[in-house]
Amino acid sequence: MATILIWTIIVAVAWTLAYFRLPLWLWTLAIAGALGLCTAHCGSTVFIIAAWVIFAVIALTLNLPPLRRMLVSNRLFSVFRRIMPSMSTTEREALDAGTIWWEADLFNGRPDWKKFLAIPPSRLSDEERAFLDGPVEELCRMLNDWDITHTRRDLSPETWRFIKEQRFFGMIVPKEYGGLDFSAQAQSAVVMKIASRSTTAAVTVMVPNSLGPAELLIRYGTDAQRKHYLPRLARGEEVPCFALTSPDAGSDASSIPDRGFVCRMDFQGQKDVLGIRLAWEKRYITLGPVATLLGLAFRLFDPQHLLGDKEDIGITLALIPTTTPGVNIGTRHHPLDIPFQNGPNWGKDVFIPMDWVIGGTERVGQGWRMLMDCLAAGRAISLPALAVSASKLSARATGAYARIRKQFRVPIGQFEGVEEALGRIAGYTYFMDAGRSFTARAVDAGEQPAVASAIVKYQLTEHMRRVVNDAMDIQGGTGICLGPQNLIGRMYQGIPISITVEGANILTRTLIVYGQGAIRCHPYVRKEMEAVTDADIARGQRRFDSALFGHIGFIISNMARGLWMGLTAACCIRVPFDGPSRRYAKQLTRLSNAFALVSDAAMLVYGASLKRREKVSGRLADALSFLYLAGATIKRFEDDARPREDEALLRFGCEYCLHQAEKTLVVVLKNFPPLVRWLFGGLLFPLGRLQLPPLDRLGHDVAAVLLAPSATRDRLTAGIYIPKDEGEQLGRMEAALPVVIAAAPLEKKLHGFVENHPLLHGDLDAQLREAVRAGVLSALESDTVREAARLRRAVVRVDDFPPHAI
Repeated sequence: MATILIWTIIVAVAWTLAYFRLPLWLWTLAIAGALGLCTAHCGSTVFIIAAWVIFAVIALTLNLPPLRRMLVSNRLFSVFRRIMPSMSTTEREALDAGTIWWEADLFNGRPDWKKFLAIPPSRLSDEERAFLDGPVEELCRMLNDWDITHTRRDLSPETWRFIKEQRFFGMIVPKEYGGLDFSAQAQSAVVMKIASRSTTAAVTVMVPNSLGPAELLIRYGTDAQRKHYLPRLARGEEVPCFALTSPDAGSDASSIPDRGFVCRMDFQGQKDVLGIRLAWEKRYITLGPVATLLGLAFRLFDPQHLLGDKEDIGITLALIPTTTPGVNIGTRHHPLDIPFQNGPNWGKDVFIPMDWVIGGTERVGQGWRMLMDCLAAGRAISLPALAVSASKLSARATGAYARIRKQFRVPIGQFEGVEEALGRIAGYTYFMDAGRSFTARAVDAGEQPAVASAIVKYQLTEHMRRVVNDAMDIQGGTGICLGPQNLIGRMYQGIPISITVEGANILTRTLIVYGQGAIRCHPYVRKEMEAVTDADIARGQRRFDSALFGHIGFIISNMARGLWMGLTAACCIRVPFDGPSRRYAKQLTRLSNAFALVSDAAMLVYGASLKRREKVSGRLADALSFLYLAGATIKRFEDDARPREDEALLRFGCEYCLHQAEKTLVVVLKNFPPLVRWLFGGLLFPLGRLQLPPLDRLGHDVAAVLLAPSATRDRLTAGIYIPKDEGEQLGRMEAALPVVIAAAPLEKKLHGFVENHPLLHGDLDAQLREAVRAGVLSALESDTVREAARLRRAVVRVDDFPPHAI
């Protein structure tokens, strides 16, 4: 009995030390005490002496850093230094780009919920709100997407003029240069509202405010460049584009073949001007066909050493007026019938003076880092806003359609198959919007969240695809027949564009979300890598020793915490929440710890080859993404003051995201070697998987949000343009929905009456006339049914055209 008690005490002490990541000297004291207890009950002197000798050797080795380095870490340092894959300058710059934010807490396995709750709620200034309610609302009224996409294949001249005059192109430009200087939250809201009306217009507005000349000038331009160009960009006098992608360098933009050579030439009447002779070929450049100012990325060489000793200077960025001799621009691509201005451009023997380089001579060769820093922030705003806009419009319109449209005398939204799709539309839209707003807050707080922006770009555009697909399935013929009546057809066509641009989703998932995230967010990996590559060997060994043993302690702690949370289903974790968010925060903490440990297991199993194991890194990216979105969903609910009516949306979003995260981690474990799979699976999931997907009853409650007017429905779809004119399809749906709901019990009485009078079948006017005569309906009730039928007919109508129009 005493032996059992002793071992129970030993295990409890060891678990406590591991769980709380206590220092190594406390481990030593605890093990010494445990060893003393054990040897006190042992009669063998030889065993006692051997045990204490072994303990002394291990304790001295681990607690004396010089001895530990000599016997352990320096040996591992040499091995790591030999096998560590080389990293190019562009890879290093991409990894260093941007900042890390709350996603680093998830990688750490210990979300800091107090820091999380301290993130301020999103708020628009009075000026930003006035712009949304004024110029943005007016722009939306001006837009006719069918005219844009089918007739003109461009915005109207009036629209172009309005966008420029109202300074839509200057949302990121500081006020001192005549811009609007809006927050990231406001930029996101503007793009979201415009996109609910026209993808073409939204892309036209968002590109100058994303990665492009304005942002590059604000961050890196010389004073002269800012003073000259920023006011012109804000006023729309210059239409900017940025040319990065080449035929042979798409996702691998760092290997662009476009070249420039430093030289001296005569230029615009001046003799012997120091500049660059350029040759390039670019494609897929948005706003390129109408641009007056071309931002260009190219690789710069200095064979004559006019700038210094270095010949291959590196990627450089310049601003070139499109009227410059040798620039060829103006032809268009035709991206999936979404006619935003997009096309190729090229140049040969184009000479530019050195002061056209963004930032001047001091910035030559720094272009890749400049681009990566800007993209880290820009990717957090535009495409997530576009994706959420499509989802909100789908939720608003398709939910109304599913309540208005009837088959078998029942609204189609009441069929469980349709209800299931509606539940997904509503649930996905809620957590997508939460992720959009949450990440924009990071940008407004001064962050350049490289990993978080990649998460929302990837996950929100992917879930937009699912939402719009579900909407298309529900709307059927009204979704596939293009025309002024169709609200989702062009969105459906344009989905692959959002998936592809600003980093194709496949590569964003594997290379940025996890590839960059594992190095930037992990508390020790970056330190180990930097130590191994340190040119000063002695310093590198000291740094490596500290990082290595910190990493080992991190793993042991996560193993202890993972087992405890797995056995207790995380019920004993303390989180600063009350109400429905509480249990989801606990499960997110459990799965964050599991993610951290599985990530370390993957690094242990695959080593440097994990970089090429994109199936594994992609799944780990999914797990991290869903944990991030679950956190954003909790934050939204808390910031909204926990409206009881929104609880079903919170539950759906969290249960879906947490289920996906847990499922993905289990799949990663299933692909490990058997021993590793057994060890880590047993530690993290001793009771099996705990997180179920949203159940059918919850899906029913969430779908119901879309089927009737309510404050919850309005909150879910807030920020899109809703016309009041019944001449427009969404306006008709808004008018029809309350009337159809009011008419439903009256129609039920009418159907019962018609069942007994079969000759009235198919003739609504006769049915209503006879029902009034028989006292089944009053005259007022008859008018309500007739109006509901008129509006229903208008909503389900599809466009048709004379042959010559097609």
